[in-house]
Amino acid sequence: MATFRDLLSAAKAEITEIDTATAADKIASGVIALDVREPDEYDQGAIPNAIHIPRGHLESQVEARLLDKNAEVVIYCAGGVRSAFAAKTLQELGYTDVSSMAGGFGRWKDEGRPWKTPIVLTADQRNRYQRHLLLPEVGVAGQAKLLASKVLMLGAGGLGSPAALYLAAAGVGTIGIVDMDEVDASNLQRQILHNLDRVGDRKVDSAKKTLTLLNPDVDVVTYDTRLDASNIMDIIAGYDVIVDGADNFPSRYLLNDASVKLGIPVVHGSIFRFEGMVSVFHPLQGPTYRDMVPEPPPAELAPSCAEAGVLGVLPGIIGSIQALETIKLLLGLGEPLIGRILSVDTTDMSFRTFNLRKDPANQVTYENRDRIIISDLEGLCAPGLHD
Repeated sequence: MATFRDLLSAAKAEITEIDTATAADKIASGVIALDVREPDEYDQGAIPNAIHIPRGHLESQVEARLLDKNAEVVIYCAGGVRSAFAAKTLQELGYTDVSSMAGGFGRWKDEGRPWKTPIVLTADQRNRYQRHLLLPEVGVAGQAKLLASKVLMLGAGGLGSPAALYLAAAGVGTIGIVDMDEVDASNLQRQILHNLDRVGDRKVDSAKKTLTLLNPDVDVVTYDTRLDASNIMDIIAGYDVIVDGADNFPSRYLLNDASVKLGIPVVHGSIFRFEGMVSVFHPLQGPTYRDMVPEPPPAELAPSCAEAGVLGVLPGIIGSIQALETIKLLLGLGEPLIGRILSVDTTDMSFRTFNLRKDPANQVTYENRDRIIISDLEGLCAPGLHD
């Protein structure tokens, strides 16, 4: 019967074992470092940017975390034993370029090589965001970034409701909400932040109750006020992303000019009857709202949802896409809708994407930010937010 030493010797005979100096050179050049220690060991210190999969979960999780089986991987544990077995396991799973670091993290640390204390989530947070943590593109570092992020919602209505709910559920740490309206029974067909018991309550208060009950990690900051030239700069300053759920042109232009001046990206959404659209206006990376709509149309050509109607589920679709684009911006994931307009027609369930370019005549740009004057756009339609 084989002993532990026999098994370890057999494993080491089948794998590549490297010293810490070689491992350091490889990791510095971009080779993947895989930490297979237990969570409590990892939390006390690890090699920077290492992927952490405890040895007991390796077989079940590694293929979802390390997608390229031909990528070079350096595995380490505390002393080089578990990493040897892990290297053999990865080879059996089809990984072609795997090595185990002799001496493990203990020797690495004793030699004065770089290490850091990883970002630590609480046990409750690890459980709540478990599905995020399994995504290599998010993981603990990405979730910690979400928890440290600040997103401002312009409106707690049709678009703001689904967007705020999904951002809160995702763990965005600070969500600001600007709205000066009360909950009305006619809102409940689509504004899912609110309910019948809160008819007559201030929308920002209702929204805060819902989001806090959904996720106590989230700090909900309320602004029960009309956004105008006198307060917009103070309100939006410090936020990472703004989700635009405004239902009128004065608010949209005001938000555009202030966000461009401060360099804050805006995830824009709009809805009309059965159709909606989403775009990302990033002042530092692409076109903005004034590039799409240089001049506001007359009020009679821009009816609000209260005048034209809207299918109740439509803002759920558009607002959810806004939440997704916001998370992509916060985490640097994929290709956000910068310079593109996503158009949705629910009557035939068609999704079309159109390119949007900068208007050379537009002077409201980040490069001209010092010349931008923040002023209210009057006389077009009554100020308000998404109904």
